[in-house]
Amino acid sequence: MFFKKVEKKETPKGKVIPFLNQKGGVGKTTMCFNSAFALAKKGKKVLCLDMDPQANLSLLFGIDTCESGELNIHHLLVNSVRELKSIHTPCLVDDVIHEGEVDIIPAGQELSGFELTMAAISSPRQLILKKLLEKNDLLNRYDYIFVDCPPTLGLLVVNAICAGHGVIVPFRPDDFSKKGIMHFYDMLEDVQDMGIVEVPQVLAHIPNLVDARRKIEETDLLEIRELISKRVGEDRVVDPFFNRAQLVKSQASKKSVFDYGGKEFRPLHQQFTEIADIIETWNN
Repeated sequence: MFFKKVEKKETPKGKVIPFLNQKGGVGKTTMCFNSAFALAKKGKKVLCLDMDPQANLSLLFGIDTCESGELNIHHLLVNSVRELKSIHTPCLVDDVIHEGEVDIIPAGQELSGFELTMAAISSPRQLILKKLLEKNDLLNRYDYIFVDCPPTLGLLVVNAICAGHGVIVPFRPDDFSKKGIMHFYDMLEDVQDMGIVEVPQVLAHIPNLVDARRKIEETDLLEIRELISKRVGEDRVVDPFFNRAQLVKSQASKKSVFDYGGKEFRPLHQQFTEIADIIETWNN
């Protein structure tokens, strides 16, 4: 017999969920960080990927690759491309993962040159992250893989979307967000037109750092709800996050909101648990 019987591979259990917004300062990293811990509290195994050259998510985990010069996601992405063998770094994925209640693969400043590094390769540049995850079986090792994306719609974000199964979009209720959301949905259509992957589902838009005292924010939020409903046919905007002081306090201490037991943090516990519930409900 010349050919071995090829066994059909089971669909991996893990789901990749990018947190993205082309606008900075919307609390995207904070949302990614605390939502990951909300799922970990439910017994899920979660890996965070920091794909932002600013590496703020890595800093929340207490990792400063800029100062230490240690291995980061950029080295793994480059290593996954055969055409770039001359600049490969000798490392395995487990050399780069930092383990804890939530695991993380940190970012590094090298990511700022990602598009230039990948410019000359002939293999699909949009699928580098997807192939990295598949090759290292990370979708079977983790229930969820969260990707903290840079505030752009460039190649790093396209890679996250092409690897993703569901997307979460934190935003501030303002004019910039209205324009950004339109650009985001246009990009999803562009990815769909490529025909190389199934476009991930938008799980939720999260209004963050909302000031309930400002009438203009209430008006902008209503307009954004209507905009999204027209674009996707349903309202996918969750209740706003108001507790700015508590988010800032936990972030400054490099802790999740679940590390605080005071009553002032309970609304945030509930809100992030609701985000985790949305993700679990979608995945079941």
